[in-house]
Amino acid sequence: MNADRKALADLIDRWHVATGEGDVETVLSLMEEDAIFLIAGKPALQGRAAFEKGLRALLETHSIRSSAEIQEVQSDGGMAYCRSLLTVHVTSLADQLTVERLGSALSIFRKHADGRWLLSRDANLLPPL
Repeated sequence: MNADRKALADLIDRWHVATGEGDVETVLSLMEEDAIFLIAGKPALQGRAAFEKGLRALLETHSIRSSAEIQEVQSDGGMAYCRSLLTVHVTSLADQLTVERLGSALSIFRKHADGRWLLSRDANLLPPL
């Protein structure tokens, strides 16, 4: 595994662990300020602040366990994309009912001068809750 692929896989793993722990600050640190999220059946979320608002609201009433099986990673200089198969379990804190969602995602990352990769764009093809 080359260094960029490993760095991207590590970022994706950190994202899922932090989400499961409810660590919103870590999740936010893994994305660009102007990140855009395309979500099936909903308008795009534009920017880190919009994503933060949605994640914090969801975590008030639910817990999330998720994972990604990376299918493909390609990097070229300062840009990379990753195609992955997502599994997401969203559990209501009120009644402990869990909804499982499976689907694909295509994520675009930018590499910064300090060598860090950050999520720039994400097309999440999971069905809406």
